[in-house]
Amino acid sequence: MNKVYNRIESITGNVITVKADGVRYKELAQISTRFGKSLAQVNKIEGDLVSLQVFAGGQGVSTGDEVRFLGREMRVSFSEDLLGRIFDGSGAPRDNGPVLTENMQPIGGPSVNPTRRILANRIMRTNIPMIDMFNTLVVSQKLPIFSISGEPYNQLLARIAMQAEADVIVLGGMGLKYDDFLYFKDALSKGGALSKTVMFIHTASDPTVECMMIPDMVLAVAEQFALQDKDVLVLLTDMTNFADAMKEIAITQEQVPSNRGYPGDLYSQLASRYEKAVDFADSGSVTVLAVTTMPGDDVTHPVPDNTGYITEGQYYLKGGRIEPFGSLSRLKQNVNKKTREDHRALMDAMIRLYASYKETLEKKNMGFSMSRWDEKLLKYGELFEKKLMSLSVNLPLEGALDLGWEILAECFRKDETGIKSDLTDAFWPEK
Repeated sequence: MNKVYNRIESITGNVITVKADGVRYKELAQISTRFGKSLAQVNKIEGDLVSLQVFAGGQGVSTGDEVRFLGREMRVSFSEDLLGRIFDGSGAPRDNGPVLTENMQPIGGPSVNPTRRILANRIMRTNIPMIDMFNTLVVSQKLPIFSISGEPYNQLLARIAMQAEADVIVLGGMGLKYDDFLYFKDALSKGGALSKTVMFIHTASDPTVECMMIPDMVLAVAEQFALQDKDVLVLLTDMTNFADAMKEIAITQEQVPSNRGYPGDLYSQLASRYEKAVDFADSGSVTVLAVTTMPGDDVTHPVPDNTGYITEGQYYLKGGRIEPFGSLSRLKQNVNKKTREDHRALMDAMIRLYASYKETLEKKNMGFSMSRWDEKLLKYGELFEKKLMSLSVNLPLEGALDLGWEILAECFRKDETGIKSDLTDAFWPEK
C-alpha cells in the first residue's frame, strides 16, 4: 500500500523534506501540486526525515501538497520499440512518440557477476585510424575521452555511433546544449544510424536530478540488449556534468564536501557506472565510451583523476584530433595480434618516428639547422597528421595499415624505419 503524506516540512530549491517511515533510498514519490503531478526521488534519509529531489523543480510546490510514495525505484521500459527513439532523463519521450510502459526494468542495479564475464578479446572497429590502428577499442572495454571545452567531442561520438561495428548504440547526453542534442539527432538520422540507436538526453535546462538518471537509464537498457546476444556500444557525454549534478545536490543537502566540493563517494559513483561494461560468456556485450571534460585542461581535476583509476586507458582529444601521446588503450594487445601480422610493429614504428618528428619540430622552431634526416622527419610528421590523425579520415583498419606503409615509403628507406626486414619485404609498397 502506497504511503501518502500531506505535510512537507521544508522546501530548499529542488529538494523537499517530509517526515515518513518505511521509505527506501532512491524510492520514487509522486507530488500533487495545484499545477499537476510531478515525480521525486528519495536521496537522503535521516531518522524519519526524508529528502526528495523533485524532477520538475521545487517551483510551485507548497508545504500542504500531497506526497505519495510509490514503493519502487525508477524503472525504464525495455523492448525492440526503443530503437530509433529519444527519451529524457525520466524516461519520458522527447520525440513526440508513444509512451512505453511494457517490460519495465529497474535501473542502477549492481554490475555483472565476474563469473559470467569473459576476457575482452574482440576488436570493435570504428574506421577512425587513431582508434583502430593506434589505440584499438576492444569489445567490453570502458574508456573515457578526456577533452577540454570547445573540442569536437560530440562530433567524434556521432562519428563513432555511425561507423562502429556494434549491433545497438545507446547514447546518453548530460547537460547538453539544445544545439548539441539536435546535432546528434540530425547526424545519426542522416548517417543511417538512428534506427539502431536509443537516446536518453538531458539538456542544460532540464532538472538536475534527471542528469543523474541518464547513465543508469542508458546502462540498464544496454544490459538488456546485451542479454539478447547483441554487441552494444554505450556513448556518454559528459560525465563531468554528471559529477557536477551530484555536487549540486550534495551541496543542497549540506553534505560535508570532499575535493573541490565534490561528494566523498565520487569514485564509487563513477565506478558503479563504468563497471557495467561486460562481455557475457554466453550472450552479447556492453562497451562504454564516455566523454570527460577537464576544466582548465587539468587532468588532476577530481573527475578525470578518479576516472583514470577506474577505466582501461583513455583517449585525449586535443586540437581537434586524438593525440597519440597520452592516449592509451590498455587492452589493445589482446586484439592487435589477431588483426594483421604487421599491425603492432607498424604502429610502434610510426609512433616512434612521430615522437622524433616532434623533437625535430622543436629544433626547427628554435632556429637550429636541419639535417637530411630532420627534413625526412618533418615531411613524415606532416603526412602522418594529415592522412591518419585527422578525425575526417574514414578508413577500415586494413586500409589504415596500408596507408601507414605508403607514408613510410614516401619519406624513408626500408632500413630507416626500424621494422624487421621480413615485414618490410612483405608490406613495403612497390614504387
